[in-house]
Amino acid sequence: MALEVKLNVFNGPLDLLLHLIDKNKIDIYDIPIVEITAQYMEYIHAMDHEDLGVMSEFLLMAATLLDIKCRMLLPKEVNESGEEEDPRDELVQKLLEYKMYKYMSYELRDRMDEAGNAFYRKKSLPQEVQQYQVPVDPQELLCGLTLDKLNEIFQSILRRQENKLDPIRSRFGRIEKEEISMSEKMLELKSFAREHSRFSFKSLLKKQHSRTQLVVTFLCILELMKMGHLVVSQESLFGDISIELADDPDTWKNLTEFAEEE
Repeated sequence: MALEVKLNVFNGPLDLLLHLIDKNKIDIYDIPIVEITAQYMEYIHAMDHEDLGVMSEFLLMAATLLDIKCRMLLPKEVNESGEEEDPRDELVQKLLEYKMYKYMSYELRDRMDEAGNAFYRKKSLPQEVQQYQVPVDPQELLCGLTLDKLNEIFQSILRRQENKLDPIRSRFGRIEKEEISMSEKMLELKSFAREHSRFSFKSLLKKQHSRTQLVVTFLCILELMKMGHLVVSQESLFGDISIELADDPDTWKNLTEFAEEE
């Protein structure tokens, strides 16, 4: 019959270290690093090595313990205050924090279990009681009410309504989206280029009446340049852009057919 060995499942290397400290009844502020490291390594050799992600955490802690063990063999370092530094201080701090969070998780778990045992009864008031409303006495409401107070209440209601109004929409009314056809804009540029064989890009944009028209005009210029109907030049940096007709106006027949298809 094969010997069956059962190992505790630990939620990380700090959990294993706390288990070893509690098992050996060790003062957490004075950890015998040699003894703890030896027992820690024994647990690692007995663990399942299939999950490399989990094992990497335990191996990293093993390297930390060996580093602390080596530093304790060397002369102790002195900090700026002239006090000797203990290589175990950082590990002790991590263990104390982990222990605090661990016991807090136990407390939350117990509270959740207790909350699961609480049951609440649905309201079972009669319908007559639910529909009951306290009677209103008009004379009591109007007691001490004057015309000045009524006017004050009325003006306050008007101010609330004014605050709800959108200042932009109330001034300009309904704002509708401007629909611009790119094919129509290209036909418009076609007639403009026939009249002006060479023109300024800036003067062309000044003729547009909205930001949408500016964008569509710019896209049409790029498309006409791509098709080889327009040639663009700029004499100096940040200077005005000149546009001229590249082909004979008769060749714009293809452009007209393209625009009509769009």
